[in-house]
Amino acid sequence: MADYLIQGGVPLYGCVRLGGAKNASFKLMIGSLLADGESRLLNFSHISDVDITQDIITSLGGQVRSAGERTLFINPQGLKSFTIDKKFGHSSRASSLFVGPLLHRFHKAIFPLPGGDNVGPRPLDRHFAGLTALGATIKQFGDLCQVSAERLTGAEFTFDKPSHTGTETLIMAAVLAQGKTVIDNAALEPEVDDLIFFLNQMGAQIKRSRPRTITITGVSHLKPTIYKIMPDRNEAVSYACAAIATKGDIVVENARSSHLKAFLDKLTATGGGWETGNFGIRFYYRQPLKAVDVITQPHPGFMTDWQPLWAVLMTQAQGESVIHETIHPHRFGYIPGLVNMGARIKLFNPQVTNKAKTYHFNRQDD
Repeated sequence: MADYLIQGGVPLYGCVRLGGAKNASFKLMIGSLLADGESRLLNFSHISDVDITQDIITSLGGQVRSAGERTLFINPQGLKSFTIDKKFGHSSRASSLFVGPLLHRFHKAIFPLPGGDNVGPRPLDRHFAGLTALGATIKQFGDLCQVSAERLTGAEFTFDKPSHTGTETLIMAAVLAQGKTVIDNAALEPEVDDLIFFLNQMGAQIKRSRPRTITITGVSHLKPTIYKIMPDRNEAVSYACAAIATKGDIVVENARSSHLKAFLDKLTATGGGWETGNFGIRFYYRQPLKAVDVITQPHPGFMTDWQPLWAVLMTQAQGESVIHETIHPHRFGYIPGLVNMGARIKLFNPQVTNKAKTYHFNRQDD
């Protein structure tokens, strides 16, 4: 792990441009494997999930090459294997998302149970239930899963709790399936819609008939395309909190306020300054900050990813604020570090017997 030496106490000023969304970049890479030829992705982010996804694609026989700082070409035509090596399972959540593309090419996918960050359990049960509804057979051998289907057939499936990776897995499985698939209680995250826009540009027929209902009419093939990945909303919140906490003034050039409504509402309540324009969003220190409570919720609520950043901002606010985490049971691992720096934080972590009912982690099991 790299070490960083940060000289603090300086207000942040300037302009910054967001990279592609973390939770869209690597998923659109996987979605590219559904096409008949080489696709080009613009504005991808240099993150570990992208690197691991690239390694998985090349290990399966596909081709990934970069052109410039933020452009990737993905060509699936050389794919020759349906088995993802075990070494990729513990380091990323990407492996299970390959199911759809591999099923359509090989009628089988073998992948290790995914790992990723250390914020708590993220079960795949709902993914498997959806794939089974489409006609897939699933077997588990230790830490490996095998999904097989000679032909996926459209079906109606309802998530008992929304899951954005589960929703994306079913979308990529259903897009080339025979007939119509209806996903109810689907995830609302903008990154899910970015995948939908991308696949539709390739020739898919996907629409949100209602906010939490996605209808997919299977097509025979998808064509390669050129697509610009949406900007990362977590990165935008990071810059916003850093600027206001240091009494600075920055412009985040390509930030989208429609992706940040829950955060911007809280920022207004605490006294932080922000304004939108053709340039993106300007974030600036406006007045002494007031303590404001937050409760994390799946989109369109206040994201669990934002609460550590909000905690840092609230160390600079007047009064006592409360952060109630409802998504992941282990999202407060950053607290000892802040306390060591002088923050006054108390953690109340009640013991619960059924975390799946208490927390929404299987709403965002990705």
